[in-house]
Amino acid sequence: MNPQDEQRRQRSRREELLAIAAELFAERGFKNTTVRDIADAAGILSGSLYHHFDSKESMVDEILSTFQLELFKQYDEILGSDLDVRTKVDAVVRVSFEAIDQHHAEVAIFQNDSAYLMGFERFGYLREHNTRFRDMWLGLLREGVESGALRSDVDAELVFRFIRDTVWVAVRWYRPGGELSHEQVADQYLSILLDGIAARRRPVRR
Repeated sequence: MNPQDEQRRQRSRREELLAIAAELFAERGFKNTTVRDIADAAGILSGSLYHHFDSKESMVDEILSTFQLELFKQYDEILGSDLDVRTKVDAVVRVSFEAIDQHHAEVAIFQNDSAYLMGFERFGYLREHNTRFRDMWLGLLREGVESGALRSDVDAELVFRFIRDTVWVAVRWYRPGGELSHEQVADQYLSILLDGIAARRRPVRR
């Protein structure tokens, strides 16, 4: 096997091991998953796992940092576009539900374990990304109010918390390949977020 083929094989094996670890972390929790658990699921000895990663912390670090880098790249493309603010809100929500669908394990790990992981210096970027996410949403909401596209009689911080908590908690019940696609869930969510759930009253004829 030539060096390039060996490098490709090693990269493929790393990706496979990360995928296995991500599913276990999402299902059992990071703290409850051991290196032995990951190795057993991969069909290798624990010592063999250390040929690729020095710890399970390194594994979850690579899982989360890669995922968040990709997610914020998409957010930045939306924010930097010429779309109007309502369309930007729509696009950010859709990208978020797409992430839940395509990166279900990564989102579950972040939701379940980020508070614990942020206690370690190497995961400080998770706290930075939380701040960045908040600033993104508050900026969009305030821009929407200033442009007249969004209501001005609701508190931006409260709306941000509502959006954050209701979108990402969907990872607990949404299942990729289930009855509803992530596009359909996003359609329903955006309808509720932007138009409300009260039935429109028919005008009274006189």
